[in-house]
Amino acid sequence: MKNILIALLVLMVMPATGMLQAQTAPKYVKMAEEILKLVNDHRKGMGLSPMTMNAAISQGAIVHSTDMAAKKIPFGHDGFDKRMASIGKQLKNPMGWAENVAEGATDAQEVVTMWLNSPTHKKNMEGDYDLTGIGIAAAKDGSLYFTQIFFNATAR
Repeated sequence: MKNILIALLVLMVMPATGMLQAQTAPKYVKMAEEILKLVNDHRKGMGLSPMTMNAAISQGAIVHSTDMAAKKIPFGHDGFDKRMASIGKQLKNPMGWAENVAEGATDAQEVVTMWLNSPTHKKNMEGDYDLTGIGIAAAKDGSLYFTQIFFNATAR
């Protein structure tokens, strides 16, 4: 919780579009926390360790969701390698990373269910990751865009 609040505070002081400012809305903070809880509950059921929200990763996820919602980039993983490299510079020796995106879900349960029903997205959720970040953005028509980024930053 502390890390996501830090990410949101950073975004509040950044020059921002109306879209990016929307990311600080309490409903998106709450929804991101709900997504993390649901993902960690699933991981626990699989015998996996929970992930911790990370401010740098959340910032990258928020920017990606915002860019998709604003139609600056198409829905998908455009810029993935650049995004992971940028975030990776802020983490100590990242060992691996992945990303899930979604559009059209209206709440935390729906987006997590969508990801669990997709073998690739489910694999990411169940991967060897200890840090995560979640970004949610609303397009002008109100549709939501979600990004969850996963990192393994634990030295083994």
